[in-house]
Formats: sequence, C-alpha cells, structure tokens
Amino acid sequence: MRKIIVLFLTVLIVLVGCGKEEEEQLPKMLHVELEITPELAKVNETVSFQAKVTYGDEIVTDADEVSFEIWREDEEESETIPVKQHSQDGIYKLEKTFKEEGTYYVYAHVTARNLHTMPKREFVIGAKN
Repeated sequence: MRKIIVLFLTVLIVLVGCGKEEEEQLPKMLHVELEITPELAKVNETVSFQAKVTYGDEIVTDADEVSFEIWREDEEESETIPVKQHSQDGIYKLEKTFKEEGTYYVYAHVTARNLHTMPKREFVIGAKN
C-alpha cells in the first residue's frame, strides 16, 4: 500500500510540474495601439499617427516591419509609408499632411516576433460629412 501512495504522489508531482511549464509557455499576443492626432484635422494640418507595439507585457523596440497604409474613402489606391525605427517606448510615429478634404482610413501594418497585426482607424480631413 505504501508503494502505491508513493507512486501516486510521484505521478501527481510530475503532473503538477508539467502543468506549470505549459502555463509559462502560453503564447503572447502582439498588440498595436493605433492613435491618430487629431482625428478631425484641417487641410494641410499635420496629422500624427502612432503605433504603440507590445508583445505580451514587453515593449517592442525592434519590430521587423511597421508601416502605415493610408487611403481616402471611395478610392482604390492607397499609400504605404514605412517607419524605419521606433521613437521611444515601442512607439512608431509618422507625421503627414493632407491636401484634400474627406474621410480617410489607415492600417498600421506591424510584424514582430513572427506575428503580424494590422489595426484600422478612420479619420477626417476638413468638414465631417
């Protein structure tokens, strides 16, 4: 009987130990917080795009790719502008002016830690329709 109890406790300890290793190896998520300032801008006013990139709780300062794809509503062509390096604390920035009023969209394309994500936001240049 004592051998069975020892065997049972040994198996239990091994299973508990394996469970903790699996918990520690859970995949982290690549998260991008996309901000546009201002979201309602005037023609020829500078608009700032910021992508704050994190992987789990880790700030990503060495993303493989960060670019902003921008297009005007009802237009098929877009402009993709790469950002070569982060400015601080995992924040990748782009500043741009627009010559035409309208509703625009932006994707922040981010590749890091073998993952890709592309959050999308809307912003307006000129009077909101």
